[in-house]
Amino acid sequence: MTTTMPAEWQPHARTWMAFPPPNQTFGEVGGADLDRARLAWSRVANTVVQHEPVRMLVRPQDVGAARELLDPRVQLDEVGLDDAWLRDSGPTFVRGEQGVRAVAWTFNGWGAQDWAAWGQDSRLGRHVAGLAGVPAASSSLVQEGGGLHVDGEGTVLLTDTVQLDPGRNPGWTREQVEAELHAHLGTTAAIWLPRGLTADYGEFGTRGHVDIVAAFTRPGAVLVHTQTDPAHPDHEVSAEVLELLRTATDARGRRLEVTELLAPRAVEVDGELVDFSYVNHYVANGAVVLCAFDDDERDAAAARVLSRAYPGREVVLVDARDIFAFGGGIHCITQQQPA
Repeated sequence: MTTTMPAEWQPHARTWMAFPPPNQTFGEVGGADLDRARLAWSRVANTVVQHEPVRMLVRPQDVGAARELLDPRVQLDEVGLDDAWLRDSGPTFVRGEQGVRAVAWTFNGWGAQDWAAWGQDSRLGRHVAGLAGVPAASSSLVQEGGGLHVDGEGTVLLTDTVQLDPGRNPGWTREQVEAELHAHLGTTAAIWLPRGLTADYGEFGTRGHVDIVAAFTRPGAVLVHTQTDPAHPDHEVSAEVLELLRTATDARGRRLEVTELLAPRAVEVDGELVDFSYVNHYVANGAVVLCAFDDDERDAAAARVLSRAYPGREVVLVDARDIFAFGGGIHCITQQQPA
């Protein structure tokens, strides 16, 4: 049976998200950090639901808090949660000859990191598939949704430090990873990036997710996070990625059209290096939900680039600083289910 992971810009049935629970990252109920996280997640959900249905996973004891913040059109599904990065812990939806189905990857807290808990989240792939009413296939590959990006025509972007992370897939080779991904996603060509952004290797980082570094915007075209300051540690990272992608070809044999997406000017917050990135946007039906960083010039420039990349879609800026403060961005907290 032919299986394909549709590109994110193809039509969606809905978006899936999860309401932040108390944990080591977000803090306790009643704390300022958890309140900030819940407000930030809700802003994204309330933006996306203007364009397509949204279903939000929420712990039963948090339903009241969720209802206070969320647009009433957001549907709540009660379930136990460890965390709220559903791009990573939830399933990847694909389409085959029998319709849409889900791939439930193995999830182990971004490589069994000390701070992470995943006892409940490791079951979300199959649980969300059940809520969606679609069959699920399980994979032994430890993989998060933020660790891959597809063009819908056979090409997938990956990073060495994620799929080949010894905390995720010890002993796996590139060839084994590619075979497993191709079998589930319907891809035939993998483009491997050597690493992710520097701050993503900090305490609460993912160790190199591709979705803050590069993203396809249509077959044959890719956006790349670009740091122009030679003193910034990501200057070398983005230069390496740009060079690699400019010489890469996709599954159809096309040389990629590469567009640079300038990084926000913020380098640190409270003395900590940040990985703010406009690449970490979400494409919904008729809209692009774009991270904003209180940087009027760069925010506006990124919106113009995204408007050209996704013609006919409204680009909506949503403040993502609080999301990044907890370890990710708008793309990291959303997961599309194709129509």
